[in-house]
Amino acid sequence: MNLGRLDLNLLVSLDALLRHRSVTRAAAEMGLSQPALSASLARLRRHFGDELLTRVGNSYRLTPLAVQLQDLVRVALSGVERVFGAQPGFDPARARREFSVRASDYVVVVLGDVLARLLAEEAPHARLRFAATSPELVDRAEEVLLGTDLLLLPHGIVTDLPHRELYRDEWVCVVSADNTDVADGLTVQHLETLPWVTVYHGPTAATAAARQMRMLGIEPHVQAVTESFLTVPGLVAGSDRVALLQRRLVDLLPLDAGIRALPVPFEAGPLVEAMWWHPVYDDDPENRYLRDLVARAAALAVGSPDRS
Repeated sequence: MNLGRLDLNLLVSLDALLRHRSVTRAAAEMGLSQPALSASLARLRRHFGDELLTRVGNSYRLTPLAVQLQDLVRVALSGVERVFGAQPGFDPARARREFSVRASDYVVVVLGDVLARLLAEEAPHARLRFAATSPELVDRAEEVLLGTDLLLLPHGIVTDLPHRELYRDEWVCVVSADNTDVADGLTVQHLETLPWVTVYHGPTAATAAARQMRMLGIEPHVQAVTESFLTVPGLVAGSDRVALLQRRLVDLLPLDAGIRALPVPFEAGPLVEAMWWHPVYDDDPENRYLRDLVARAAALAVGSPDRS
């Protein structure tokens, strides 16, 4: 493919069309006339040999190829923005860029406020965007990190990428505050018989503690699955369900959350939270600044990582 013959403006048009699934709304966002964007769509259709958007009733639907292109377009567009936005040095006080961080709601609760405050103090014109993680994104971590500044995940989920430890936590079991069946504490038998609430449940999608539990032969009876740690207390309170949560998150919950924490009756191991980035950004001054900012936020929020 001769990249010199491609019009990079088509990448911007493609991104808007795939997000809005409407020529009218995409054109309005880009400040173009509808005929102008329709012409771009026609060029894109000729290039890919695919309709990309097909009319179904009064709306448009993405073709299978267009669905595949969505994430690729965002990654490519982010790369282009980085290339043409690069400067010899980086001055946070003058920066007007958006820093993107993918993290679970647990990490946002622990670090988000401190991180946002530090950025506002040092880079008042910059913006911080938190986006959720998912098993599908984690499986494509290296690709995702081409278009995302940082991925905040504990060790044991992704490997072979540059990273830096932020802090340590521990797993606890949570049960309803009025659950009298476990008044004397949880046993392994309880874990095997009580119904469970799990986060990211699947063959490869699970917390490290949940995987460790299965390695010990403890097969939980999963009654509810969620992709948000913050929804777990509501699914446990007032029920006989049990779940695993991070100690720091439990300590930050309101006193009337309706749950109580109990020690895990097996060796769950520590939770070591870390930040991960793509090796292409090892020496990128903006990424280096963000990494330093996140590390300082972690130190202020929870203290330095325990390396003992």
